[in-house]
Amino acid sequence: MSKQELQQKALDNGGVSYQESLEAEKLEPTIYERIGHDGLVELATSFYDKVFADKETAWFVNIFSSSTKQDAIENQYRFLIQTFGGPDLYRQKKGKYTRLAGRHANYNIGTQAAHRWLHHMAAAIEENEGLKSDDEAREKLIQYFTYTAHYLVAAMTYMRSDQLSGGTTVDPGRVW
Repeated sequence: MSKQELQQKALDNGGVSYQESLEAEKLEPTIYERIGHDGLVELATSFYDKVFADKETAWFVNIFSSSTKQDAIENQYRFLIQTFGGPDLYRQKKGKYTRLAGRHANYNIGTQAAHRWLHHMAAAIEENEGLKSDDEAREKLIQYFTYTAHYLVAAMTYMRSDQLSGGTTVDPGRVW
């Protein structure tokens, strides 16, 4: 499946196009400039606090069982800072390419997990002190994350074992 076909599937499932998702990365001033390093660390921390406290859906928390909460927070804030206008912290730790689909491929993520992930991220965005008065940044972040979550779901169907970079095996028995 081509990248354009995956982008179309993400649009069909999430209602946000690839071009719309890029708007968060192109904001001026950048999200990094708007809420700073600490604001993006706060966003990642709040998100993972919600994920690891999720008693409603144990299956969802189990997706993250291969990582400690602190490692998950650090990986995410490094990614967010780099993606939204800050220094390349993620690249310093993980290498030249983000390979988001490859890094998540061993988790066999489905639509239900994408929706739960977005539920927690939307709540973290709404609670973020730096974003509370910035409607534009909140809207663009929701667009970015909605597209990305649904792109990952679409990509999971077409990943080959040689494309995994977050692990070495796919667990075919569990689809979240």
